[in-house]
This record gives sequence, structure tokens and C-alpha cells, in this order.
Amino acid sequence: MTVRVYECDASEAQKLKKLLAYDPYLDSNLIPKTREVDEKELARMSPEEKKKLDEQDAAARAASEKLRNDPMMNVIFARQDTDFREGGALGLDGGKYYLYVKATDEFLKLADEKLAKEFKSVKRADPEVEKKFIALKEDEESKANAGFGAIFGG
Repeated sequence: MTVRVYECDASEAQKLKKLLAYDPYLDSNLIPKTREVDEKELARMSPEEKKKLDEQDAAARAASEKLRNDPMMNVIFARQDTDFREGGALGLDGGKYYLYVKATDEFLKLADEKLAKEFKSVKRADPEVEKKFIALKEDEESKANAGFGAIFGG
């Protein structure tokens, strides 16, 4: 896994925060909900109801397939190890927000494209800032692990 840190202006922080939480596979506007039907209920359905149920299932499968085949829609930050923070809290520029992403190189390549396309201010942080955020993150994780070890007698 590779770690990358991005920065963005405060003006785009809310929009980026929404993107980080978004998973298109859970969006009922993209993939219509289908109804689970047991055998007894299916037996009681009219042919028209069965046809409508089949059409709903087919529409959901088609939407899901279309989504799977769109590389940009599969840049799903919600499924990655991310951390999004205000710069002042990190001892960095208080007018900026910083995004830590730990993911595969393939994901990060697509993420670079998606972020450049959807945001004006988002860019990769300079190496010094990136090192500082990564060190902070690793320190927090090590302290958390030590705390869990103390709780569970490790």
C-alpha cells in the first residue's frame, strides 16, 4: 500500500468531505432497490406483479453492471484508509485541509485524476507536509495500538 497526502482550500473542504463518505454502490439513485421475495409470496403474486419484480431486478443488475464498468465511479474513498483534517490541527496552514490516503498505486492513479477533475484547489501536498502528516498518523496509530495492548493485557 502507498500513502499519499493531498491538500485543499477550506472553500472546497465540505465538497471533498462528501466525496470521501460517498459509496455509489449504496446510492439508491444509481442502483434501484430490489425487494426480497420468499417462495410463498412469489406463489401468491400475479403474473403482472412477477413481471414488475423481474423488471426491477433487471434494472438493478444493469445499473450495477454499468457502475462496475466505470473506472471513475469506482474511485471510492470510503473504502480506503483515509484521514481528513484541518491544517491548523496538524500544525500546518490553517487555511488548508489535508487528506491522507493509504491505498494501492492503481487506486491512487485514478484518485489523482478524479480529484483534479472535480476540484480546483486539491493537489498533492509537498513532500515535507506529506512526511509530517504521515509521521503524525503513524504516531497516533502506534499510541492507539499501545492503548489496546494495555486494555487487553498485551
